[in-house]
Amino acid sequence: MHAIRLLAYGTADNLAFEELADPAPGPGRLLLRVRAAGVQLADNTLFRGEPLGPHQPPPLPHLPGSEVAGEVLAVGTGVDETWVGCRVVASLEGGGGYAELAVADAATAHPVPDGLDDAAAVAMLTTGASALGILRVAALTPDDTVLVMSAAGGMGTLFVQAALRTGATVIGAAGGAEKTRLVSGLGVDTVVDYTADGWAERLRGDAEVSVVLDGVGGTLGRQALHTLAPGGRHILHGWAGGAPTEITTGDLIERRLTATWALGPHMVPDGGWGVLEKEALAEAAAGRLTPLVTRFPLKDAAAAHQALGERRTHGKVVLEPS
Repeated sequence: MHAIRLLAYGTADNLAFEELADPAPGPGRLLLRVRAAGVQLADNTLFRGEPLGPHQPPPLPHLPGSEVAGEVLAVGTGVDETWVGCRVVASLEGGGGYAELAVADAATAHPVPDGLDDAAAVAMLTTGASALGILRVAALTPDDTVLVMSAAGGMGTLFVQAALRTGATVIGAAGGAEKTRLVSGLGVDTVVDYTADGWAERLRGDAEVSVVLDGVGGTLGRQALHTLAPGGRHILHGWAGGAPTEITTGDLIERRLTATWALGPHMVPDGGWGVLEKEALAEAAAGRLTPLVTRFPLKDAAAAHQALGERRTHGKVVLEPS
């Protein structure tokens, strides 16, 4: 099979397209012909050889990819043979998804609903499930005015759709003309370009923002914080900009704000993470949430990671073997 491996720490240029031996499914496992593999921004940090929270850089050489969808070709011992021929989407522990073939734990696999393509299923598996969990914490209401940061991203586009369905007023913030046009097409009430000087001050003068959904962090997250009206809620779920949003007790006290870190056990419903995954797939299959996808051929994994790191993509980035 053909696969992508990280041969040395550094930039994504160290990802090599190679021919490797085909894997075989062990006990409790499924062998998949991969049709789509999800790309995660966090991997760029690990590729540089830097830890990411509790996650340490992988030993080399490393075959990345923790989200895949495809057709089951074979099963290991202890797995029902009826899986063979089914389309499934699954998380992979330790990587292995950037390949034409991958092995997944049958216990983590979900059937792909009819009418949902493989790339969309991958987009909903982790990114979609995370978005739903964060929205559980945010608890949006029709009375809210929501500022969605990175609204053209994988989670951002889903946040926009879900907030609009709630009946909230939605402000989509993105960087540059192309992305703001995309966000405008999602039906937001207002779109802002956060690469423009003074965007936060103008927004604060025009809108009573009650909720910020902030996965960007850094300077932009700090600017978004200042758009909140008194009593507003700042929901943090990441720092794609390189550093978490700086929030002081003075910020909270002066305007009676609430800041919440959304990721963690409190975002997961009874029944565990798998419940969120199933819910996310069901929402997409029913057409209530439509993930946006940027597609790259598997052999261009390095270009995909570079484009994602430079914020030149929209929605979820997915690799597709030819």
